[in-house]
Amino acid sequence: MKRFSIILLTLLVAVAPLYAQKNPDVRYLPKRPIHRAEMILPQVKGYNIYKADFHVHTIYSDGDVSAKGRVTEAYYDGLDIIAITDHIEYRPYEQKMLRATRGYHQTLPEAKNYKISHKAADKDGILADLNVPYEEAKKPGERLGMLVIPGVEITRHPDKIGHYNALFIKDANTIYDADPEQSIRNAKEQGALIMHNHPGWRRKTVDMNDFHKKIYEAGLIDGVEIVNGGSFGSKLIKRCIDHKLFMAAATDTHAITATAFSKRDYFRTCTFVLAKELNEKEVRKALEKNRTLAYAYDNVMGEKSLIEEFYHNSISMKVAYVSSKGERTVVLTNTTSIPFTLRRGAKGAGAVLQPFHSASYKVAKGQDLKLAILNLWTADEDHPKGMNLQVKYTSKQLDK
Repeated sequence: MKRFSIILLTLLVAVAPLYAQKNPDVRYLPKRPIHRAEMILPQVKGYNIYKADFHVHTIYSDGDVSAKGRVTEAYYDGLDIIAITDHIEYRPYEQKMLRATRGYHQTLPEAKNYKISHKAADKDGILADLNVPYEEAKKPGERLGMLVIPGVEITRHPDKIGHYNALFIKDANTIYDADPEQSIRNAKEQGALIMHNHPGWRRKTVDMNDFHKKIYEAGLIDGVEIVNGGSFGSKLIKRCIDHKLFMAAATDTHAITATAFSKRDYFRTCTFVLAKELNEKEVRKALEKNRTLAYAYDNVMGEKSLIEEFYHNSISMKVAYVSSKGERTVVLTNTTSIPFTLRRGAKGAGAVLQPFHSASYKVAKGQDLKLAILNLWTADEDHPKGMNLQVKYTSKQLDK
């Protein structure tokens, strides 16, 4: 056997050059490498920032991309974490898949429960294995160094009930119930964290109705999607603070993300997760402790102390020059990939401090430098709809 192995290896070595020869009639044109989009971000409260999309759909419900494709797409979009959250009750592609294979598999059932309005799921149960999307995505994620989180979306009437993502689930097939509250409870029994998705979608307000109040008061909700794609419910910041919930921004992507985000213009909508390490335990702990910020289209939203530290750890400040009259030239340098829109004074659109650029301000002796950061959003009692961050560099700071 050993002698046979040696002979086989010798033959392979001898034949290999034949296959390595290039065809003289074929030119191999140089290719540009595909690069991952990277975001340079500061630490906040001593934690690293990891980029996550907790709301993603695949071809297994009503998305246009496979689960494996979603992982590759997210990696090149610059994300570190992705949650596969296909609908439990709404899977129009299931019907298409079954119809396409009917001629080859005569025993396949009809796709009767692909839409909750048909109510067939109550009668026939779930006809598909809802764990397949996560299982398909997990290993490709590991190979790319990404964390893939198992999840599903509990999908009911947007105005009366709403949509909810269950994250960190154990078995997607045992979550569905005709009663939406029971579906949420089934997920919670598995140890899932529940995120209330796009509370303002197809509604005239983001305010809670009776069903929402009931499940919030029961402690069934852990976080709120305050940004869905580019739709920002600013009043939801206050809700998260009052109820001690994590804030999230997600794409809710169904199409390929290249149609919505370009690396030259904006990074992909995502949640900044403040965690020690990139693993399921630490990411889950960050959500449980509400250590998140929401990012969308160069805006960052969150609890005030986190937003303030995010800004101050992103900007370096120095006094470059002091005139004979004591006027100081203050230079602010942006050390991150996030542009900041700075406004001095009460009015105006502000000026954008681009990533890795500096801006200078003249400040009279004894005066403070007061700025509004127009693309950083938080909330307080006086501004329940959300307010831009106000920053003051005191005269004492500038005189150091």
